[in-house]
Amino acid sequence: MHDDVTSSSTQPSPSSRSRALARAVTETEAHVAAFGWDQPVRVFALVRTNEALAADPDVAELLDAATVEESRTDPELLMVVEQEGLPAAADLEHLLAQLAWPESVHGAAISVERLVLPPAAQEEAEAITDAAERLAFLQARPDREAIRMVVGVLRSGESWCALRSRTHDDDASIYQGEQLVPGLTEALAATFL
Repeated sequence: MHDDVTSSSTQPSPSSRSRALARAVTETEAHVAAFGWDQPVRVFALVRTNEALAADPDVAELLDAATVEESRTDPELLMVVEQEGLPAAADLEHLLAQLAWPESVHGAAISVERLVLPPAAQEEAEAITDAAERLAFLQARPDREAIRMVVGVLRSGESWCALRSRTHDDDASIYQGEQLVPGLTEALAATFL
């Protein structure tokens, strides 16, 4: 029984993983926000910083000294690595279906911008079958709202989301939580199956 207690106490708590993920998603959202609006879909691998440093000490040159030091005491600290050269895909669903991660990747994050409408206008938009016509409808609506969604998931199941609206484009107005975009969260988590 003593061994069980020792084993469980050396395992990182789910809350430390969740905090690390929330921090990584928040930092990713700030990084993407620095490039402004109308960005393409961006995908990021989440890797434990201490493991990345152990595998390649030269990674330390990419990080500030405080982060390197923090990684020595926080085994859950995540390093965010943007994925370039994503495969061509007709839409987000097809892009996510093409993603697969090696075991060295502990999680992933994605940044997506979408136009959202009030419920009545959304129903009207969904009735338009032609994609170009639907886009024109959305862009002509004065009540549309551009939203940037940054969703992160860990291989172990934790998730975190950060949402920024274009009309309230400041760091103090970012909505954050575990399941703000459940469909996107589930689709990103499926890339680890």
